[in-house]
Amino acid sequence: MDLLAVGERALADGDWKSALAAFGSEGVCETAEGLSGLGNARWWLGDIRAAFTSWERAYALYRRTDPAEAVFLALGLSMLYDANFGDRAAAQGWAARAVRVAAEVGDPVVAAWASLAQAGASDDAPVAAALAEAAYEVGVDSSDRDLELCALSLWGAALIGLGHVIEGAALLDEALAGALGGEGARPDTVVLTSCLLMRSCVRGADYLRVVQWVRSLDAFIERYGCPYLHSSCRASYGAVLVATGDWSRAEVELTAAMELARDALPAVQAEAAAVLAELRLAQGRVSEAQQLLAGFEDRRVVQPVLAAAYMAAGEVATAVSLVRRRLADTTPLEEARLRELLGSACLASGDVAGAVAEAEQLSALGTATDSGLIAARAAQLCGRTLLAQGECQAAVARLAAAQTWFGLLEMPFEVARTRMQLARAMASYDPAPAIAEARLALAVFEDLGAAADADAAASWLRGVGVTATRVGPRGVGLLTRRERDVLAALAEGLPNPEIASRLYISRRTVEHHVASILSKLGVRNRTEAAAYLTRLHE
Repeated sequence: MDLLAVGERALADGDWKSALAAFGSEGVCETAEGLSGLGNARWWLGDIRAAFTSWERAYALYRRTDPAEAVFLALGLSMLYDANFGDRAAAQGWAARAVRVAAEVGDPVVAAWASLAQAGASDDAPVAAALAEAAYEVGVDSSDRDLELCALSLWGAALIGLGHVIEGAALLDEALAGALGGEGARPDTVVLTSCLLMRSCVRGADYLRVVQWVRSLDAFIERYGCPYLHSSCRASYGAVLVATGDWSRAEVELTAAMELARDALPAVQAEAAAVLAELRLAQGRVSEAQQLLAGFEDRRVVQPVLAAAYMAAGEVATAVSLVRRRLADTTPLEEARLRELLGSACLASGDVAGAVAEAEQLSALGTATDSGLIAARAAQLCGRTLLAQGECQAAVARLAAAQTWFGLLEMPFEVARTRMQLARAMASYDPAPAIAEARLALAVFEDLGAAADADAAASWLRGVGVTATRVGPRGVGLLTRRERDVLAALAEGLPNPEIASRLYISRRTVEHHVASILSKLGVRNRTEAAAYLTRLHE
């Protein structure tokens, strides 16, 4: 039996365990081909460190026997060192090696692939865009569809980095469409194009585009598994799920991102921690958010979340100090987030004039960019400042605009928060619609598990004479029947594989149910979930 052929077929079918067995068999695992395939299987199974070890050993063998294949491994290692570990030095080193070996090969297609490693590792967006565009032309001329699609994707990401959001997003869309349409021969092409689209659009707050594409990936995920195996892509995916209200799945993905980032450099760990802390703040679990950010306070990606955590903890002066220091060096999207926080801090401390100044700055940013999220944040802060000045009807107009924007962006938590602001603004002159808005907001907060916001909404309703009993996110009554079955198994101390076997479901499904249970019960881990059920039956 040709075990190499068996392994290749298993990779093509997405049967990673069979591929692992074939490539890891005696004799095969000492060849360049076997080590390369073993690395691929390990990577898809989530054994990232072992995958890198296999690929690096395969590179050394290919370097002596097949330099062209060595170029492709160097390309993959360059991109993955950056995406998984945040190791730019290693990424740039492997990119340089790919280019040098490709020059020895003398094939323009191999050289174009090597130039993609350069583009991915470059800190210079114009250089990256030029390299990717040139590689795209080679891909078209040579009919190498994988090269063409990967180059399009890197080109689009570089354009977004240059601020050409519409043009860059169009290229990212085209690349992923071609990859999912089967134009490329490699599953890795789908991984690269989808991850670049994910990261670029999350950076640009284009959540709607990501949501639409994630739905299109269902068939690929069913066959191969989740393509977001890079810790940075997994964290971005979790950020989309948080923003769009799928908090149970976000819990699963962000927990996975934290695990993937465990061996990474602090930059990648900080990114995963920041997104999970965002979720904890939305859930009202402020102290847990602060714990997640401990040790990463000097990281750029963490500081807006840290400032929001200070705000939620009532440490307004500390939040303001952090934001003002951070404003000196920001991108427009980062600046928008920080000015929104600063405006909120001003309102919390009674500095309405300061809040108005921040709202004006935020509105100017919205006018200067094509970001729907900046426009939404600007309209919301303007509405809040108008409300603070007693201009209720003017506030309603701005808040209604913010609500529309957040709705278009598919951000239900922000829609609900804006509804509560609308309720407060309308209460003095149109109480019935105000109460209706608050009830809708409360329902969304309850459904999401946003405990602090739900408490505040219920309190406001009671304050205007409306009965509003909190159901709350904590309660077995909110669990589905299957989640109750999983909780019962957790209470017995069963691990995920045994729960999957007992309930005739996959281990991945068990993971999703466990994350949903923790979120709905408002507990931190399996032990607390089991204790919750035990107390319930006492």
